[in-house]
Amino acid sequence: MQLDLKFVRTQFPAFSSPVLSSHAFFENAGGSYPCIQVVDRLTRFYRDRKVQPYGPYPGAQAGGAEMDEARDRLSAMMGVVPDEVSFGPSTSANTYVLAQAVRKWLAGSGGAVVVTDQDHEANSGVWRRLAEEGIEVREWQVDRETGALELSSLAALLADGRVKLICFPHCSNVIAEINDVAAICAMAKDAGARTVVDGVSYAPHGFPDIPALGCDVYLFSAYKTYGPHQGIMVIREAFGFDLPGQGHFFNHGTLYKRHTPAGPDHAQIAACAGMADYIDALAAHHGIAGDPAARNRGVHDLMRAQEVAVIQPLLDYLSARNDLRLLGPREAERRAPTVAVELDRAAEPVSEDLGRNGIACWAGDFYAVRPLTALGIDLEKGVLRMSAVHYTSADEVAQLIEALDRVL
Repeated sequence: MQLDLKFVRTQFPAFSSPVLSSHAFFENAGGSYPCIQVVDRLTRFYRDRKVQPYGPYPGAQAGGAEMDEARDRLSAMMGVVPDEVSFGPSTSANTYVLAQAVRKWLAGSGGAVVVTDQDHEANSGVWRRLAEEGIEVREWQVDRETGALELSSLAALLADGRVKLICFPHCSNVIAEINDVAAICAMAKDAGARTVVDGVSYAPHGFPDIPALGCDVYLFSAYKTYGPHQGIMVIREAFGFDLPGQGHFFNHGTLYKRHTPAGPDHAQIAACAGMADYIDALAAHHGIAGDPAARNRGVHDLMRAQEVAVIQPLLDYLSARNDLRLLGPREAERRAPTVAVELDRAAEPVSEDLGRNGIACWAGDFYAVRPLTALGIDLEKGVLRMSAVHYTSADEVAQLIEALDRVL
């Protein structure tokens, strides 16, 4: 079965926007287009529900019910219970709050934390600052040529049994190689360590199956998964209640409130149910049946197959050039369709040239300062990044390749 791209693109208002449709969009890793279901729910909330939710009157009851619906349906798709899904203003903010809980949890314990130099700074800097409390921070380093994280290197870091937490990405936002999360989490569990996975760069390519991955925390951003600007944190109950609560003390008994120190954005939480609407619409259109988790897995596989087929010609084209360095694997099956290249000159003017040639993408360090530094890339020059998702067409990739031929 193949993804019906024509149907998919009818679900996104951006493709009929006179502003956005003028360019082939390759800045999806910075934020995807929202689906129509999210736009409609957000509009309805502001029009008909924008009051304090859960109160004893119709608008408040409807608003609260839609917030609960978002948590219920997304949790079912990811294979967890509703209370294990928390919303916050961004993944960076959610990770920061989580790190404050871990700071108290590990203080004085003699435990160590493993971080990587493959991560976006959101899943790196906050953990490294735990050293201020005397907590040992160990770095799982990438291979300096490939950017890959090798399991053998992690095993060495775990050997003495002192590691209590491992923080790593499902895939990097510049290297893009898909890490074997299940294998890493199994190693961590055997060593008595918990795991925090930054899924921001992977979740746009299919919502995670949390039980299959085996992680304790999985973080991602709704605005990169066709939704509103919210961070979503899945935290398993056993770990969530071990950690000191970061919200109001009287909310500590409810897991999704326990690590939410500020009032959440009611409208955007409610709109997140539109992401579940979209997954279900794709499932129904393609004849994918079963419970929510099964439908999610089926849609994930459709998305990934489309992305692999569409992005491989770009990887082949870039691999054949001798005037640039392609970061990450050359095989689409092994990576997310987020493609970064090091050029022989500053990358941002090239992205500007591409903008004048009908391509929307960007350049810079993308808050991936540590991985780029590890790979020996000049941060002043940065990298050119071109990122696709399942709604990207083969024609758009061909247009990108033609534009690259003109500007490189």
